[in-house]
Amino acid sequence: MKSIAIATLAGAFVLATAHSKEVGQAAPEFTAKNLKGESVSLADHKGKVVVLEWVNFECPFVKKHYASGNMPKLQEDYTDKDVVWLTVCSSAEGKQGHAENSKQSERASSEGNKASHFIADSDGEVGKAYDAKVTPHMFIIDKEGILVYSGAMDSKPTTDHADI
Repeated sequence: MKSIAIATLAGAFVLATAHSKEVGQAAPEFTAKNLKGESVSLADHKGKVVVLEWVNFECPFVKKHYASGNMPKLQEDYTDKDVVWLTVCSSAEGKQGHAENSKQSERASSEGNKASHFIADSDGEVGKAYDAKVTPHMFIIDKEGILVYSGAMDSKPTTDHADI
């Protein structure tokens, strides 16, 4: 009986770490819809570097990086280098940052968003898988599917465009 419990525990540990959100571990897999209604999954981009950017255009820190042109420039520079950039909005209906897909698409365009895909995650599944808590919360996944960065956009906790 003890060996069955150990085997079950070992299996649970392997399963848990296979879907880890810890740097150095495999990035959590997901499939979600972009603003066009198309399915986007992490598996679609196997073998490529993937950047996940959590966004809420009402957040003052997001405003800092979009109004200054910093975020759109990074998106453009890196997608031109074959990096997949996924902007994710996990705002639920009725919450700040949420908008119908067509309105969110208009807003993303007016803000200069140049991501490969803009994911509508209003049920929060992708956000929960990555434990995204703030905006902009950034994640970088390497070509092998390993999460190599989880954190802030920069090290300056101000909304001043001059400190970018």
